Amino acid sequence: MTRERNKPYIDGPRRGLMLVLSSPSGAGKSTISRRLMIDDDNLVMSISATTRPPRPGEVDGEHYFFVNRDRFRELVEAGGFLEHATVFGHSYGTPREPAEKALIAGRDVLFDVDWQGTQQLRHSAGRDLVSIFILPPSHEELERRLYARAQDPREVVKNRMDKAASEMSHWDVYDYVIVNEVIQDSVRAIIDILTVERRRRERQIWLPDFVSKLCEDK
Repeated sequence: MTRERNKPYIDGPRRGLMLVLSSPSGAGKSTISRRLMIDDDNLVMSISATTRPPRPGEVDGEHYFFVNRDRFRELVEAGGFLEHATVFGHSYGTPREPAEKALIAGRDVLFDVDWQGTQQLRHSAGRDLVSIFILPPSHEELERRLYARAQDPREVVKNRMDKAASEMSHWDVYDYVIVNEVIQDSVRAIIDILTVERRRRERQIWLPDFVSKLCEDK
């Protein structure tokens, strides 16, 4: 018997995944992340904890979890972070518990971290992690995008360009690499990656019982 046209494949609950997007500043990561969150309602954004004070308009639990240094240290010692780092005197970390709850519920968690954070996540998350590095189409285009944002003075843009080379040198520690020339094409490519990764055997938590029943019903 052939499968009825357009009838969904037999499917069941799955374990979620951790999707990491990394890129140098100006390569389009933030824009791509926003598009993904709009286009895919199964994605949730990871919320980091930080010791820095809230900026005007920032809401605890929505933009960051704002904690003091003692609480942050307690979480580090208890293994409460999937990854953490200190930047410009303030500590940042990805809380383990909400991410794990999302994965168990079959939700996919989107992370915006650099290559060092990605390496920590790979160590702590193992096969739950899917990592993508986003490259600009050229050095000139990256510089143009940074200036086009009109958010930073020339010296800051120069520093970001200098840092970009170092960041891009770690492209080969990622599972996938995308050259972001057209935003919508890049978003579509990431959705294609998600489609395949979501169907990996180890994420299909319903399959062992299903196959066992098939064997019993012989």
